Amino acid sequence: MRATFGMHKPKSINELLRIGGKRLSDLKTKSLERNVALEHVKAALPPKLADAVMTAGIEEACLTLGVAGAPWAARLRYVTDDLRTRVGTSMNVELQKVRIKVIPPRA
Repeated sequence: MRATFGMHKPKSINELLRIGGKRLSDLKTKSLERNVALEHVKAALPPKLADAVMTAGIEEACLTLGVAGAPWAARLRYVTDDLRTRVGTSMNVELQKVRIKVIPPRA
């Protein structure tokens, strides 16, 4: 016979979201902040280039972008100074640098 010390029925995702908690609310806040940053980045770029940006976030005065491939990352590097200024102005934050990361395609 197996002992079931500390075993209880796992909570559903909906239940966890409803209950919340500090870690979950921090995660939700960060996700919302990243969505806002992504919207500002996409608004500051030409449509084709904007479509290649998959993620955006701001941390310690650095705008980090996740892009769909190396060719798009290269194109973005040509507009980083303008992008940094435009996003910083539209979000009312000081951005000192822009980092671009290539996001590998999902398998």
